Amino acid sequence: MLVTISQALDLIHEKVTPLDGEIIPIEDSVGRVALDSYCAQFNLPRFDNSAMDGYAVKVSDAGATVRSTQVIYAGDNPAMELRAGQAIRIMTGAPVPKGCEAIVPIEEVTIDQEKVTLPGKIKMGNFIRLAGEDIAKGTSYLHQGEVINAYSVASLASQGVTHITVSRRIKVAIFGTGDELRPHFEKIEDHQLYNSNSPMFLTRCKELGCEVRFIRSSVDTLEALQDSIASVLDADIIITSGGVSVGDKDFTKEAFTNLGMQIHFQAVDIKPGRPTVFGTIGRTAVVNLPGNPLASMVNYELFLRAIIRKMSGRADARHATITTFLGEGLKLKGGKTTALLGTFDGESFTPLHDQKPGMVSPMQKADGMILLSPQITELAKNSTVKMIPIRWEACAEKSVDLMNR
Repeated sequence: MLVTISQALDLIHEKVTPLDGEIIPIEDSVGRVALDSYCAQFNLPRFDNSAMDGYAVKVSDAGATVRSTQVIYAGDNPAMELRAGQAIRIMTGAPVPKGCEAIVPIEEVTIDQEKVTLPGKIKMGNFIRLAGEDIAKGTSYLHQGEVINAYSVASLASQGVTHITVSRRIKVAIFGTGDELRPHFEKIEDHQLYNSNSPMFLTRCKELGCEVRFIRSSVDTLEALQDSIASVLDADIIITSGGVSVGDKDFTKEAFTNLGMQIHFQAVDIKPGRPTVFGTIGRTAVVNLPGNPLASMVNYELFLRAIIRKMSGRADARHATITTFLGEGLKLKGGKTTALLGTFDGESFTPLHDQKPGMVSPMQKADGMILLSPQITELAKNSTVKMIPIRWEACAEKSVDLMNR
């Protein structure tokens, strides 16, 4: 069953289930996803207060010399009432007294002991921060599905919230298949290869906030694969690479199917990386990626990131794109949906010149990728293109057309 990239992402969005939550201190919540919406329990600011060091005054006293004998500091609870012909010295953040119509900054007045000469024009409400003008009581200031950052924490703290319900961390199990693959910390023979995919996915998953287990590469027998899979079925996501094409010993799909995997797609119309499988065993998402490193990386960025976003409960679980310009001309054979990695300098996207499916070196240079429809065989320099970022997140709540056509 060959699916388009769009169809594959729709299936992921449909089949992946968000995780349950946990309650943690707000100081530990950065990067996590809020599972509830939070409404203000009181106004912020809680009271009308001064935005400047200066004088609380009546607008009708503009241009007059008034008397000032009192001071209000931040933290005070003033009981006095301001009357015409008076000014009250006030500090930034202090509650404005009853009867105050404006604050005049201290640099705009002339002071002679207890006499204060005011400027000729005073605007009603000048430099008064009104109660609730930042966050009004009853309004939602943090929404379900929103990723928490340091400034979300500031809003939570301003409301006296100490703990917050967030989605728990995603548990990922990663292993590679293939007799020829050896761990990078062992010595190898000339006929053997190091397993670069598993350490790459392990660290990428950690980078995206997941908890990760690394499973040593299994030998290529059906029984060994099934034993490895059964040992990690408590994971939320299982990632394998290799063993998903049509070789004599490529039976990863069979091993998962024997353990109850429901396959949602098993080939994607994309170059590189067509032999990509997505399925579920209960609530565990299973992704079998191609063995070629660059092909596997492209499909990770397209499909694993979408799974992680949806599973974490993000409202904006969909990919979004950045519209930019092509840094140099591009020629393709056409006929296939193609993913191209490239660099982005803030103004234009330039495809990497050499990016074959089995390569490793282009991956660390890539800032993003573009998806090109089969009809495209040539694009001129400065053509407008839609780029999917890799080094940072660009997300949307609804499905976005990712393809350059």
